Amino acid sequence: MMASCENDIKRVKELQEKKLGVDQGTKIESFLSHAGKMRAKLTAPLMLRYQFDSAKIEFPKTLHVDFYDSTLQVESQLFAKYGRYLENSNKIFLRDSVIIFNIRKDTLWCNELYWDQDKEQFYTDKPVVMRQHDPQQKIFAKDGMLSDQNFKNVTFKSVGKIYNGFESFINVKDSSY
Repeated sequence: MMASCENDIKRVKELQEKKLGVDQGTKIESFLSHAGKMRAKLTAPLMLRYQFDSAKIEFPKTLHVDFYDSTLQVESQLFAKYGRYLENSNKIFLRDSVIIFNIRKDTLWCNELYWDQDKEQFYTDKPVVMRQHDPQQKIFAKDGMLSDQNFKNVTFKSVGKIYNGFESFINVKDSSY
C-alpha cells in the first residue's frame, strides 16, 4: 500500500508570507506620564497598532490630548484629525487641522506638527498661525515654530506678519517670545 499527499502551492506561499499584525482599539483613553508624574491624557475614537520592525500606533479618526501641570490642572489641550505615534523615538506626528490652546487663551493652528514627548516640545517647519491673548495679536510664521507643551516659550521661524487688532499688519523678520 502506498500513500502520498499533495500540497496546494498557493496555500504554501500564503503560509510563508509575513502577515501584517494590526491591533485595533476603540474608545481609547490613555494616560501619559514622565518621570513618574502624570503629564497628559489622550482620548481617541480609534487606535491602530502596527507590529512591524519598529512598532507604530495610528489615530486615524481624530485625537484629543489634555496636558497637565504639576498640580494636575489642565494647562493646554491639543486636537488633530490624524496622529501617528512612533514608539522607538517617542514622538507623535500630527496632521490635518491641528489646534492647540492653553489656559492663557493662546491658540495655534497648523496642518502638520510633531510632539516630542521626551523633550515636551512641539515643532514644525510648516506654516503656523498663532493667536496670542496677551498681548492680543495674531502671528503668521511661514517656516514653522518650536515651543514647549504649555506655550510659555515659543520661537517662530520666518514670521511674515503680526496683527494686533488695532493697527494694520506689521511685517517682521523673525520672532521669539
